[in-house]
Formats: sequence, structure tokens, C-alpha cells
Amino acid sequence: MMTIDTPTPESGSDVAANLAAVRDAIAEAAREAGRDPAGVTLVAVGKVQPVEKLEAALEAGQRVFGENRVQEAKAKFPALRERYPDIELHLIGPLQTNKVKEAVALFDVIQTVDRPKLAKALAEEMAKQGRRPACYVEVNTGAEPQKAGIPPEEVGAFLETCRTEYGLPVSGLMCIPPADEEPALHFALLSDLAKRHGLPVVSMGMSGDYETAVRFGATHVRVGTAIFGARPPKE
Repeated sequence: MMTIDTPTPESGSDVAANLAAVRDAIAEAAREAGRDPAGVTLVAVGKVQPVEKLEAALEAGQRVFGENRVQEAKAKFPALRERYPDIELHLIGPLQTNKVKEAVALFDVIQTVDRPKLAKALAEEMAKQGRRPACYVEVNTGAEPQKAGIPPEEVGAFLETCRTEYGLPVSGLMCIPPADEEPALHFALLSDLAKRHGLPVVSMGMSGDYETAVRFGATHVRVGTAIFGARPPKE
């Protein structure tokens, strides 16, 4: 008896189709803003997603990925890199200083530099390993007490510390706007801060608002569920 395979949210064909749709939406938003779509990098966020979905994205040509946790990335990406050596891996979640050694060895970009102690630890570990992942400073644009990040008014001083005192390779800023506020206001603020401090990279925008982020100058958008579907429930 012949059966017909129907794509499910977990299927590779759905991931490829979702990826194409997100890329199209990014390109359209960029053109509407008078920008070159090639100036926007899509970071596919694989947080708690199975390796099979990441493989589907890789087969569809995606090479830039983001992970929230060092240990999860360590479990998934070394094997994937053996087959796809041109993967670029971004850490987009909080980094504890006791994970700095692994993070420097594994990631190409660390987007969440948010305190002097971490900046110092990263600089020391980069010197030991001879490896210098690009760094972005996380900015707490909403001044949320429960959230990590440098307050907007302290970005200049923190950048000076990172660059002058630690020699850290900081090339951009990132933010996660408050869930209950208009993200455009925060995207405008982050873009302005980046321009003011001569930083070429602005990482902002996720599945629900990445098109708005592109219109406000995002160079990197971090998109997970719009590509891979809903995250599996925690066991």
C-alpha cells in the first residue's frame, strides 16, 4: 500500500520553506528602507531545536546560527562543523565567566558582553587560545532590572573599557527590547548608539519583529521559531 508523506512542522521541507520566507521578508523590509538586503545577516536560532532541523537549514544554504547556551552548542555543532566547516556560530544568550574558555573555543561571535568582569575574562582567554571571536555589547535599552545589559547612558564608557583596558574586539551592539513595549523605539535607540560610537554591527530583532528591526538598521536579526517552528516542550 502506497503512503504519501505529508510535511510536518518538524520536516526538512518546512524548514527550507520557512527559511526562504524569512529571507524574502528580510529582503523586502531592507528594500523598503532603501537598504541593500545583502547588508542584513540572518542568524538562525537553534535553541533547544533538534539537530535534524539544523541540518535541514544547512541543506537549504543557511550557515549563520545562534545558540543561547554554551553546553547545548557544544553538544550539537562540532559534529555539524565536520560536514559544514563554514558554519558561523553566535552566542546570543548570557555567558557566565566559568564558561568563557568553552565559549571562546566554540563561538565565532559572542553577542552578549554585558559587564566588565566578563570582558576581562574573555580578553584573557582569547590571549591564551590565540582565538578572537567578534564581540557585541548587550545594551539594556529598556532599563529592565531583571535583564542583563549595559544601560544606554553607560555604553560609551563600557566600550572604552573593553577596547582600551582589555583590547577586546568589539564590533557591534545587541538588544532584546521589553516584551510589552513598542520594539521600534528600542531599535532606533540601538542604531543611534551604534552610529554614535562608530560600530558597524547592530544585532536586533527576533521572529516577531525582525522586519521592523531591518527597517531601523539591523545588520543581524536573530530568528528561531519563524524558521524552525515552535520549540519542543521541556522534558
